[in-house]
Amino acid sequence: MKGVELFVAKLSSLKEGDLSILRGLGGSPLDADLRGFDLFTGIWWPVRANHADTPRRNVAWLVSKLYAFSPLPHIGTGESLASCLGRCECELLDERERKRFRTCFDSLLATPLEGLEFPLRWALGVISDASIGKIPYRGIDWVRLIDDLSIWDRGVHHRKKRDIREIWAEDYFAAVSRERRKRHARGSSHDSEPQPGQPQQG
Repeated sequence: MKGVELFVAKLSSLKEGDLSILRGLGGSPLDADLRGFDLFTGIWWPVRANHADTPRRNVAWLVSKLYAFSPLPHIGTGESLASCLGRCECELLDERERKRFRTCFDSLLATPLEGLEFPLRWALGVISDASIGKIPYRGIDWVRLIDDLSIWDRGVHHRKKRDIREIWAEDYFAAVSRERRKRHARGSSHDSEPQPGQPQQG
């Protein structure tokens, strides 16, 4: 098992009491609370000491707090969080809600790693709500999320040779397009809207 996978497995095994401690540290640095520091290092350091691919401490701390707020199960689909959000946008029937949703996603993409906790809490909250709504989400790919966050601020200087935020934008719009095509095929009335980036029909 890779280090990042082992780290996610350890997060998934946390009890409610531990998750509550991490939730209480939302928005806080790692050294803000001794209990939180000990809890996190007890999860992260043993993995880091034995696996070179374990996420960096700042990414691991961010994801630990995110998981505590939205402990969605890990499913290794390889789907990005952006793709999940694109599907969620299509559930919004009101055009103003869709525009607000898109604005939130655009703001997320424009945020540097150190400011991502609350935008990502919004994103995971959307998916958590969708899990009990019309979209049968069984979870998200936490390993993919960690991998993406690990290169968030690195531009093109990493193995994918592309800015991960550009990849997320493509994933988002591709998911929107797929969902709209599916709805159009089913005769859904609001699938006749223009694709992202296309002009409104006059």
